[in-house]
Amino acid sequence: MTMIDIEQEKRRLAEFYSHQTDGELEQVAEHADELTDVAREALRAELVKRGLSVEQLERVGESDHSEPEFRDLVTIRSFWGLLEAELAKGLLDAAGIECFLFDGNMVRLDWFNANALGGVKLRVDPGSVEAANRVLDECVSDGPLSDEPDSDL
Repeated sequence: MTMIDIEQEKRRLAEFYSHQTDGELEQVAEHADELTDVAREALRAELVKRGLSVEQLERVGESDHSEPEFRDLVTIRSFWGLLEAELAKGLLDAAGIECFLFDGNMVRLDWFNANALGGVKLRVDPGSVEAANRVLDECVSDGPLSDEPDSDL
């Protein structure tokens, strides 16, 4: 694997940014979270040199120190079909219950994967399990509407 020479990369980026307009630099700064540390450093130097705002870069620096949030989610349903899983997720989303589908992309690639993965799993936060199950159970108990008239009438 080829290693990048940091000093050479700094010079290359400084040269690149020096040829951009102020507007172009400000646009790059708006998406600074997508840049490498070296690129942000070179961009900051060019912005300061031109007397432009480095406020966008400061916000990115602050957000880099936050830890990713890991949550323990509970599987409340498994579906063999992706459509059913998406419908159940839609019901919970509409009810304001945050939920996630796991293994949906693998099943989307090849539906035979559903057997190996145990289906598409619908997961929620532990505190939302009861409410989510209630919403899904209510939908199932309502059942599909029939086109045939009631024979009791």
